[in-house]
Amino acid sequence: MESYVAPRWLPGGNLQTIWPALFSRRGAGTPPAYRRERWQAPDDDFIDVDFVDAPQPGGRTLLVLFHGLEGSSRSHYAETFAACAAERGWAFAVPHFRGCSGEINLAPRAYHSGDFEEIGWILARLRAQHDAAGGGPLVAAGVSLGGNALLRWAEEAGSEAGRTADAVASISAPLDLAAGGAAIGQGFNRLVYTRMFLSTMKPKALAKLAQHPGLFDRDRLLAARDLFEFDNVFTAPLHGFRDAQDYWTRGSAKPHLHAIRIPALVINAVNDPFVPGTSLPRRQDVGASVTLWQPRHGGHVGFAAGRLPGHVRTMPEQVGDWLAARTGQPRPPT
Repeated sequence: MESYVAPRWLPGGNLQTIWPALFSRRGAGTPPAYRRERWQAPDDDFIDVDFVDAPQPGGRTLLVLFHGLEGSSRSHYAETFAACAAERGWAFAVPHFRGCSGEINLAPRAYHSGDFEEIGWILARLRAQHDAAGGGPLVAAGVSLGGNALLRWAEEAGSEAGRTADAVASISAPLDLAAGGAAIGQGFNRLVYTRMFLSTMKPKALAKLAQHPGLFDRDRLLAARDLFEFDNVFTAPLHGFRDAQDYWTRGSAKPHLHAIRIPALVINAVNDPFVPGTSLPRRQDVGASVTLWQPRHGGHVGFAAGRLPGHVRTMPEQVGDWLAARTGQPRPPT
C-alpha cells in the first residue's frame, strides 16, 4: 500500500474514489451472507452487528470492521474485507453505528467521528464473545469515520487497549476533522459528496426529531448546506459537544496518535479529496506503535487495481497481511 499506484485508466483522486465504490469488483463469488445479531446498548438503545462466521470454530482470528459515514456491511469495502477474511479462515464482524443498519435507533443520539466510548463497549463485547467461542486474535479496522473513531478508542484506552484488540488499522480516516470538513465543503466536493451524504443524513435526523420532538431546530437542519452546518445543528449538541467546532476539535484523532500503545496502521492517500494531504500526520506526530502508509494515489477508500473494471482487493489484502503479521498468523495460500 505504501507504493500503491493507481491504474493508468483511473486518474485523479475523485475518479479513484467514485469508480471503485460504484463499479469495481469486490470479491469472487456471491456477496457475503451475513448473520445478524441485535445488541442492547448500555443506554437501552440497540445496534445491529453482522457476522460471517469462521469456517471452523475455535482459535480463529476475528476481524472487526467499523464502517464509514452512512456506510454499512453492504458498502463496497465491507464486502471486500469480508471476502478477504473468508479466504484467511477468519471470522468477520461489522458493527453498525446507530441508525445505519436499515432501522432507525431509539435513543436521542446517532453516531459521530469521535465516538470512542461506543467503539470500546462494542469491542469489549466482541472480545468476550470471541473468547467464549474458543478465542484467538481479535483485530479491528476502521474506514473513514470509523477509522478515526477506532483510533480515538486506541488513544483513550492506552496500554489497556491490548486487553481487547491485538492490532488496529485505519483507512482513509479524516484524522483532522476540521481540515476534512473544510475540504468536503468546497467546490466539486460540496456539489457531489456533501449532497450525497446530506441526502441520507437529513431524513434520518428528521426521523429522530419525530421520535423526540424538540430535540433540535427543524428549520435550521433543513437549511444546512454542508457538514459543518449539519453538525452544528444535529451531531454536536446530541452528543455532548458545544458546537461543530468543539466536536471537530475534540473528535480528531491526529493530536493524540502519540498515545496509542498497540500496533496501529494508518493509511491515507495523499490525493484523497476528503482529506487534504497537508493535514496528514508526519512521523514525528505519532508514537512508536503507529505505522503510516501514505501512497500518492488511492482517493478516498478507493485503491482500485487491475484492468477495467478493476477490483478493490489490494487494500483489504494488504491490511489483512499487516494485521496478521502483528498476531503471528501466516498468509493464506495463493
